[in-house]
Amino acid sequence: MGKHRWPSSAQRIPGPPTTVKPVVPVLPLSGIAPPRRPALLSDFPMQSPSPPAGTAPDERAAQALRVAAHFELGAPATHAVPHGSGHINDTFAVTCRSAQGHVRRYLLQRINGRIFRDIPALMQNIARVTQHARSRLPAAGAERALTLIPDRSGAPFARDETGAAWRCYDFIEGACTYDLLERPEQAREAAAAFGRFQGLLADLPAPRLHETIPAFHHTRRRFETFLEIVRRDPAGRVAAAQSEIAFATAREATVDRLLERHARGELPERTTHNDTKLNNVMLDDATGRAVCVIDLDTVMPGLALYDFGDLVRSATNAAAEDATDLTQVVARPEIFTALAEGYLATARSFLCPAEIAELAFSGRLITFEIGLRFLTDFIEGDVYFKTKRPGHNLDRARNQFALVRSLEGQQAAFQRIVDRIAAQP
Repeated sequence: MGKHRWPSSAQRIPGPPTTVKPVVPVLPLSGIAPPRRPALLSDFPMQSPSPPAGTAPDERAAQALRVAAHFELGAPATHAVPHGSGHINDTFAVTCRSAQGHVRRYLLQRINGRIFRDIPALMQNIARVTQHARSRLPAAGAERALTLIPDRSGAPFARDETGAAWRCYDFIEGACTYDLLERPEQAREAAAAFGRFQGLLADLPAPRLHETIPAFHHTRRRFETFLEIVRRDPAGRVAAAQSEIAFATAREATVDRLLERHARGELPERTTHNDTKLNNVMLDDATGRAVCVIDLDTVMPGLALYDFGDLVRSATNAAAEDATDLTQVVARPEIFTALAEGYLATARSFLCPAEIAELAFSGRLITFEIGLRFLTDFIEGDVYFKTKRPGHNLDRARNQFALVRSLEGQQAAFQRIVDRIAAQP
């Protein structure tokens, strides 16, 4: 149910040369201070990339095959099909076959330049992270790190004839991802995988990673953006969201809690994933164990609590993120327990006491942040998140705010769960 498979890998076969040489400059590091004005959601449009008008699926596959020739694949690419359920980048499964009949497949992605404005910086991050993670993993272990395939010049991405940027990864054999949580063990495995991922990158050498989406989880900035959009009411929708606006403004004090502790030096900056959904962890087909963390576009400096908080938000909800029957929106304690067990099993060795103390709160904060973003986008006129029906973003905001209420009501119980697990030897 809702799972996605990666094709298997085989031995690399030498292939014919081809040339393309995108330049990947060394870029200055970005600062962590928030901008002087509140950012608008339209600063970071989230709408999916659209193929050129009139582009048929066969034409897109043919384009993918042409682009594949720019990468060190070892054999000619013979087949390409759209792959996965992502909404950001265009993704293809590419099959290569040697003259001897050996088959190997790859993941080829056209990167959405409307979201990721600095693609060289993005790909520098991914190249550094994947190389470091692979160097830290045991050679004979079950866990794997994504392998980025360079283009023929050795660069981590290539550009096609239109200027669009593409990258290529090895496929991972014998594992798949799940869109829907089917049992607590999956939550435990996903949380453990993200904890291990943070641990692998805890000693990532300088320089600091680029911020691919600046101030992504800066909750004060998100709140100021919300207030500005409410003030301007650009789509005339404020009147339709009065109760949600009141809910959000009543919780303003929560947005500064982690930021202030970080500013005081109590919560350290770490290398974090920033999109810790269940379907960004591949689980082994045979054992169900976590194999690999994927989707590294938002790996950048942040707080470890942002990753755990988004796990709580995305995994504990008993209803779909846009469900309109809010009586079904409940944070499931058994899933929270599994998340805390899995995450602390792999992250306790490097987390500081202040981080552990805020784990239960982090779920409330990130759920509130995402609900605030949905509400802001509704009021602004649905310029960021894709929608499928009128009022879709408002429904999402109501759903997330209902989950906030559930998390608030269980805050003490969830804190006891964290304290109990953290106290175990």
